[in-house]
Amino acid sequence: MASDRTTRPSATVLTSTHSDNIELLALATRLAVAAGDGARDGRAERGIAATSTKSSATDMVTEFDKASEALIVGGILEARPDDAIIGEEGTDTAGTSGITWLIDPIDGTTNFLYGLPGWAVSIAASSPDGTQVGVVYVPTTNELYTAVAGEGAFLNGRRIHCSETDQLALALVATGFSYQVERRQLHAHRVAHMLPRVRDIRRFGAAAPDLCYVAAGRVDVYFEQWLGAWDLAAGELIAREAGCRTGSLDGGPVRPDSVLAANPSLFPLMHALIEEIDGEHRD
Repeated sequence: MASDRTTRPSATVLTSTHSDNIELLALATRLAVAAGDGARDGRAERGIAATSTKSSATDMVTEFDKASEALIVGGILEARPDDAIIGEEGTDTAGTSGITWLIDPIDGTTNFLYGLPGWAVSIAASSPDGTQVGVVYVPTTNELYTAVAGEGAFLNGRRIHCSETDQLALALVATGFSYQVERRQLHAHRVAHMLPRVRDIRRFGAAAPDLCYVAAGRVDVYFEQWLGAWDLAAGELIAREAGCRTGSLDGGPVRPDSVLAANPSLFPLMHALIEEIDGEHRD
């Protein structure tokens, strides 16, 4: 879900070191696994009793989203009380350390609500130099994706890399849809016109795992619009560290409301295709 809350400048500007980032990675990993396992096991044991809506009647939030965010925020504040924290479910804590955490406690809540496997916990830590650490944990498959800036991307401790597919006709493409009805008209137009020109299209239902699947070479391209910063931060770092090129659909830097991630060969081809399709839609 999109938001106008963004990473804020901190009072103190620090340059992250390797040891700092390893500390951040260890904390993010511990909290992502604890929150993800807790949500998975809690749903299996108790089911889901409390739900509400956010941006639309189909944009759900459950009791487990809120409990997961509370666990993660509490763990960060206990270990690093001077850090800033921004979470999807409302956390907006100022800090003075120069580190800002971006948390999606359950990315893919609809999947979680329906008992589908495609949901994850996403935690990123950023500094004024950019995203330093990204962790995406998929509890239903016990997959832990991690990255530290400049040090590569990993799945359960093994290095991963994006695909080498260089033809759009052979590209497996992942995307996602907005919860806003009026925006889905554009999604429908894109998918209908793209489908005959690529290998196939996948819609898994969660941005952070989608970005990790591009990083691991499980899909070749991912694009989406109108995300929140917490949806994007960890997965985008993991994708870049796996060799992907990332940017916006209009050719600029990647941003939450416009995301394209692909291997370097496919990135310009997909960008051109989306521009062509969108041009037809405007006409």
